[in-house]
Order: sequence, then structure tokens, then C-alpha cells
Amino acid sequence: MRIEKSVTAVTWIPSEAIAGMPKLPFELGITHYDPPPPDRIDEGELEALRDADRLREANQLRGWIEVDDGKIVDCGYSGGALVGTTRVKVGPKILAFPGVEYPLIQHEPEQGPDWVKFVQSAGGRMGLPAPRRVHGKPFFQIASASAWTTLQLIIYADGTAKHKLIGASPFPRHWLYDDAGKLIEKSGEIDFERWWRESFGPNMPWGGEDSPTVIAAAESELERELSRLVMAQANALGRRELTEGETLVEQDQPGIEIFLVLDGMLDVEVDGETVAQVGPGAILGVRAAMEGGLRTSTLRAATRCRVVVIPGGDLEQAELAAIASGHRREMQ
Repeated sequence: MRIEKSVTAVTWIPSEAIAGMPKLPFELGITHYDPPPPDRIDEGELEALRDADRLREANQLRGWIEVDDGKIVDCGYSGGALVGTTRVKVGPKILAFPGVEYPLIQHEPEQGPDWVKFVQSAGGRMGLPAPRRVHGKPFFQIASASAWTTLQLIIYADGTAKHKLIGASPFPRHWLYDDAGKLIEKSGEIDFERWWRESFGPNMPWGGEDSPTVIAAAESELERELSRLVMAQANALGRRELTEGETLVEQDQPGIEIFLVLDGMLDVEVDGETVAQVGPGAILGVRAAMEGGLRTSTLRAATRCRVVVIPGGDLEQAELAAIASGHRREMQ
């Protein structure tokens, strides 16, 4: 019996992800940020997203095993990778720069008594030059920085599977989809400066070194939809930037502001104990806004964080109640 499973990573550039001078072409409309990928990706949709210029890269790790009488007798890889095209507006014209795709790295499958582990790295860089100073020799690069993901997939003889994002470039955002094409996880932190200065040569899988990444669970579909609506008016809303260890709100303190996490991870603490961790796309502070009461938990930055501050009266009570119904009380 043949069992085939997959996990897919989609890499894209969210708004407000870039800082400093490299942000200028995006702000001037010369090039663009990417709209969030869909909540589900069906068979063949990756190519459509690439052709519509809605992703930068995609890594689809697909593995298979042959099982005979409960024992694994053969295994192998299928699947592959995609790299998008960068389109730049120059006057009335649009110039296309095809991405540079790196060779797919597929590690030799590791086999146990009832499982096989597959590991695959995929990535590349923009075809558009990006002259900049970098950390380490040669101290200057003309080619753009590289982006990649490294996925792990374990397939079991009973037909189940587990997957994990075990490495990724520090920029941009990476979203993970399961075998059914459902969004399940996302990278939790973007570090543009480190990516801009370090993601080349030896500092990537093709040079022998990967970069670990922080993982956040995917938020609810309602939160994603509200996040899109909030970001449409984001310029009118306040921001907060937190350093690692800094507190956003304190348990039992009053407050009705709601927070949308743009980037980074926050620890949710109740009575001094960390009970959960939340990441980009999460909407927090809902319960206090609904009840005009006290914070049910302390929210503390586990990494550097950026959040949008939403006045308590900006969301409808029905929207707040719907979000609250999907949250543990201490996360509200």
C-alpha cells in the first residue's frame, strides 16, 4: 500500500514588513507588498498564486512510503518548489525580473521501525539586484538576499503524518499548509535587518547553515478577516513596539484597547505562569473590551513585537463575541 503526504510553505511579503530605505520602492508603488495567501490552497493553486504575483516562493514537500504487511518497504520524495517573478513599475512600463531558484535540497530519508522522516529545503532570491553592505566577507553584495524554508515531514505506517518548519530565512513571512491544503501555522517573527545583512553565501542551507524560526499557530478565519479590515485603515491606528520581555498589558489592570499582533510572539501569563503563546494575526484584549473590565492575563513579549492598537469601540459587539468564543478566557 502506498501512503503519500505533504506539507507546503508559502513565502510572502506582508505590509509594514520592511524598514528603512529598502521600504521606499514599496511606498512609491514601484513594487508591492503581497496580499495574504488564502486560508486553503487546493491542488494546482500554487502555480496560480505564483502567476498572479501573490507569492515569492513555495516549498512543497511531498513524500511517500510503501507499506507491506505493516512494514515500510520503500519510500521517496515527490513535490517540488516555485519561485515567483518580481515586477517593478518604471514609468508607464512594468518590468519583470524572474526569480533565481536554488537547487532543491532533499536529505536522505531517515527510516525508523514504523516511520520515515523527510527533510527538504527550497528557496531562491529576486532576479533584481540589491546592492548593500553585509556582515562578513565580502562585506558588499549586489545580488538580493536569499529566502528559503526547510520543512520536515514524518509519515507513519498507519497512515498518519507529522510536519514541522525546522528552518527559514528571517524574512519575509512563511505560512504552512497541511496535507489537506489548510493553513495551520506561520513563522512568528520577521527580522528584515538580519535578513538584509546576513542571508547570503554560508548563512543559508546551500552554504551549510540554516536559521531556526519561531512558529505561531494560525489564528481563526474570523481573526484573519478582521485583521484585513483593520489593516485597511491601519494608518489611522496607533502602534506599539515591544522589546523582548516588555509587557503589553498586566493582569487585573483596567483597559479596553484591543491589539492586533503584526509581528513577533507574546507570552500569555496568568498568575505568573505562561499558559499560551500567540503570534502574528492574533487579536487580543477582547474580553476586557466587551465587559469594560479588567485584563484576564499579562501579555509579555517573548520576542520583539509590533502591534496595532485598536480603540475598544471600533469593533462591533457581535465581532468581539465571535472572537471571544474561539479564545480561552485568559487570552482575552
